[in-house]
Amino acid sequence: MLIIDSPSRNAYFNIASEEYLLGKFPEEDIFLLYVNDPSIIVGKFQNTLAEINLDYVNEHQIKVVRRMSGGGAVYHDAGNLNFSFHTLLGNHDFMDFSTFTQPIVHILNKLDIPAKLEGRNDLLVDGKKFSGNAKLAKNGKMIQHGTILIDSQMQVLSDALKVNPLKFVDKAVKSNRARVTNLIEYLPAGFTTEDFKELLIEEIKLENPAAKMIEFTALDIENIEKLVEEKYETWDWNFGFSPNYNFKKAIKIPAGFIELHLDVHKGYIERAKIFGDFFASRSIHELENLLIGEKHEVGEIDTLLKSIDLTTYFGKVEPAEILTLFK
Repeated sequence: MLIIDSPSRNAYFNIASEEYLLGKFPEEDIFLLYVNDPSIIVGKFQNTLAEINLDYVNEHQIKVVRRMSGGGAVYHDAGNLNFSFHTLLGNHDFMDFSTFTQPIVHILNKLDIPAKLEGRNDLLVDGKKFSGNAKLAKNGKMIQHGTILIDSQMQVLSDALKVNPLKFVDKAVKSNRARVTNLIEYLPAGFTTEDFKELLIEEIKLENPAAKMIEFTALDIENIEKLVEEKYETWDWNFGFSPNYNFKKAIKIPAGFIELHLDVHKGYIERAKIFGDFFASRSIHELENLLIGEKHEVGEIDTLLKSIDLTTYFGKVEPAEILTLFK
């Protein structure tokens, strides 16, 4: 087994590295560890906008990255340790999550912390979740990866993943917002994410005596960064890849009540309808038609709205007021 401790805290880089390693090591077992700066990692089959608080995420410069595996959205920060096991497909039962979570449970149990695997893929202590896990099969290999909440900023986690469920109608996989906890509540005083990482590496070495630590080479880093640029930091992957959805929102501003309905396909607006009690000198259908083909992305919508005399459609309004309809 090869053990890799990623040198990066960039979520784009670390999520991309999982895909890169599939190609570089098609047969080797790998144990990858990484810590990300504040970021939200969404499941492959999720509607990203329906999982995040977009205003909060933008304001706090939180990266949003889609991973290769299914499951729900999770928040990462410096208090969250992430692990990823890569093995040959067929060597382990794909639906069994216990094999690769057992090292974590074993470490905590030795510290007299009553951690255990419950349900299909969650690790709990005292009925509260501190680790979620997901799996994927690709290129003849299986990846099981997960999070370990050590000392994460719970309020940020809550605010970043707080979204109005009434805005979206879709068939995308929805996240299950379970009760969560930090292990810092149970660990010895002064315990850090780095401390837990070292314990986990030692546990893996004990279970795999032939395991060896390796580092990303300069060429590895260059290739991973190329994959980041081409895929993992792009809007098309992180937002446009979302399943089709219907979006609706209503606002009350001095100009009147305005309600927006959008049909969105692969991140692009296919149909737009605007209703309300505002007064307009031009047909609102003109604006609806201008929206068709635009990305459902705040920056691009903002650019469009600022290029239009919105007062001819809504009366006395500011672009910023109308922009809130699309968030």
